[in-house]
Amino acid sequence: MRALRLDRFICSQRAEITRSTAKELCKARRIRVNGEIALKSDRQVDENADEVELDGERIVYRKHLYIMLNKPQGVVCSTKDGLSPTVLSLLPQEYARPGMFPAGRLDKDTEGFVLLTDDGELAHRMLSPVSHVAKTYFVRLERPCGEDYPQAFSSGMTIDGGEKCLPAEFFFSDEPCECTLILREGKYHQVKRMFAALGNKVVYLKRTAIGKLPLDTTLPLGGCLEILHKDVEKLTAL
Repeated sequence: MRALRLDRFICSQRAEITRSTAKELCKARRIRVNGEIALKSDRQVDENADEVELDGERIVYRKHLYIMLNKPQGVVCSTKDGLSPTVLSLLPQEYARPGMFPAGRLDKDTEGFVLLTDDGELAHRMLSPVSHVAKTYFVRLERPCGEDYPQAFSSGMTIDGGEKCLPAEFFFSDEPCECTLILREGKYHQVKRMFAALGNKVVYLKRTAIGKLPLDTTLPLGGCLEILHKDVEKLTAL
């Protein structure tokens, strides 16, 4: 048994509840442990075995939380920003908990898959330069794709400032100005800079997958979806 104070258990799972609030909820007889009213917030519970309920709704313990966000344009990948809304502001209340952050970034004008989590270890594995986790993008360009694009990307092009990029995978689309690109690194504005090096301009960009986990096609812009634990490892799959 791993013992944990009841108030700490509740606060770790529900960001809107403080320890003092948990104490008041116990006094109001709104919390039950294994079906019995819990009157003291400092009582011990087993986070993996005991059933804790608030107003009849079970609070299921999860060591870490993994949220797929379909980021809209105009939202920044940051925990705080004084000018623009952040990805955390899009988190529904049931997913809000201490320590949540965006694992990686998308430009403000880029849409698509952003992982929100409180698991720093997984984020490090996913973002480490030595991991080479794939990020897949749908790209719409100002001009049609050139026949030389696949070779240019696969050879590892040099972009402005003399930065050398790792080989990337390029796929044509049915539409001449659209394509799919798979990168295994994350330089600043990399997709835009790579196409600029080929004399083209990105007019729309969306991340459609991280690792081997695709963005849910039914998830609306600004929508969030909890990633089941069986799918979490797909985020770092090569």
